[in-house]
Amino acid sequence: MADLQTEDVPVRSTRRGIWGWMLFDWAAQPFFTVVTTFIFGPYFVSRLSEDPVSAQAAWSNMATISSLVIAVFSPLLGSVADYSGPKKPWIAFFALVKIVCVAALWVAAPGSPIIWPMIFMIFASIAAEFSSVFNDSMMPRLVGKAEVGRVSNTAWGLGYLGGMIVLIAVVALLSANPDTGLTLIGIPPLFGLDPHLGEDARITGPISAVWYLLFILPMFFFTPDAKRGLPLAASVRAGLQQVGGTLRELRQRAGIARFLIARMLYQDGVNGLLILGGAFAAGMFGWATIEIGIYGIILNIVAIFGCILAGWLDRLLGSKVVVVMSLSALMAATLGIVSTGPGFVFFGLMPLPLDDSGGLFGTAAEKAYVLFGLLIGIAFGPVQASSRSYLARSVSLSEAGRYFGIYALSGRATSFLATLLFSAVTYLTGSARYGMATLMIFLTLGLVLLITTPYPADRLPKRLKDTDG
Repeated sequence: MADLQTEDVPVRSTRRGIWGWMLFDWAAQPFFTVVTTFIFGPYFVSRLSEDPVSAQAAWSNMATISSLVIAVFSPLLGSVADYSGPKKPWIAFFALVKIVCVAALWVAAPGSPIIWPMIFMIFASIAAEFSSVFNDSMMPRLVGKAEVGRVSNTAWGLGYLGGMIVLIAVVALLSANPDTGLTLIGIPPLFGLDPHLGEDARITGPISAVWYLLFILPMFFFTPDAKRGLPLAASVRAGLQQVGGTLRELRQRAGIARFLIARMLYQDGVNGLLILGGAFAAGMFGWATIEIGIYGIILNIVAIFGCILAGWLDRLLGSKVVVVMSLSALMAATLGIVSTGPGFVFFGLMPLPLDDSGGLFGTAAEKAYVLFGLLIGIAFGPVQASSRSYLARSVSLSEAGRYFGIYALSGRATSFLATLLFSAVTYLTGSARYGMATLMIFLTLGLVLLITTPYPADRLPKRLKDTDG
């Protein structure tokens, strides 16, 4: 059976092929930036429902359900990727699901049942993650191991740039202040969008869908794919057998097992910050679409430079150092965010004036929140991009699919615990601040375990080193 897997000789892709692969992140990121984190998510929490606390819990429950499905099926899909060969047909199928479901978010008008946008978000989130499993498993075949950190961080930086461009377009041209009816640049919203009906937030679904459709095409046209392997039915059977074998194999590959467990823990905290951070700010300060959009633009600008710097550091110091530095910054930022409230920072040890100067981020507490957000912007791209290159440097080409499937599992296996713990604590205390504080548990445990993990996580046998670049 192993002989039918894809070959262990890396395909040195053309520059055009590598750029096609990197544009996948550019295409995919607006869904996470404008839909999940900064525009539609806060709209779901603060405007779709009259009960922001229950809405935050419902948004968290959506993420929990998505994470459970992803955790169960991503290892199988990764193993199937190894045996079936080509990754693009799988990416195309899940892209279709994502595009349809994201576009359907337009129906989420204020006062309408929240169950439908929840269902659309669940399927879109699942499809987005499954697409990433296949896309990530293509990376080791395109470049040598010395370059995967730079390419991975560059791709992630491109993603943030794409997300920022869409976000700027939304807040400048489409999102209007409900009081003035004008956008950030002082014009009526394009297409006659009505902010009172939430159309400025709902339009982010169709926009993200069209953006994704357009910019994944270069990957399909120019990026080389693996050779054809087993037929689909045989690939599924082989994949089912391989999942159990891979999990048993991890007993003999302690370094990779330790890395995956560490990543499972800290990625829970990262996912929680990405999914809940914008909604948390909207609930605490009452930020409308323009405020939360500007906040997102600031974070994405910082994130681009963070990824550029991380790509250089990854090549110079290694992926592990970049991940450890990023996690430390995220922990400091999370602690700062949960310690901030109207009129105080650092849990009240530093009182702040309540005066509102007017305009964006008018209170001192809002400005402090933005400063803590800058740390998140610097770190949350590199922590994910260098984790991806950490694994790519630790496995051979023929096993990249199944291990990136397990990698996706490690990123989602217990992420429902982070959002579930947020929901439970928020329900019990009536405070989203206490719910956000639980993310520190996952970030801290993951960092402690990662520090004791070798780098690369597993030393490849010599025969694979010789062919793996």
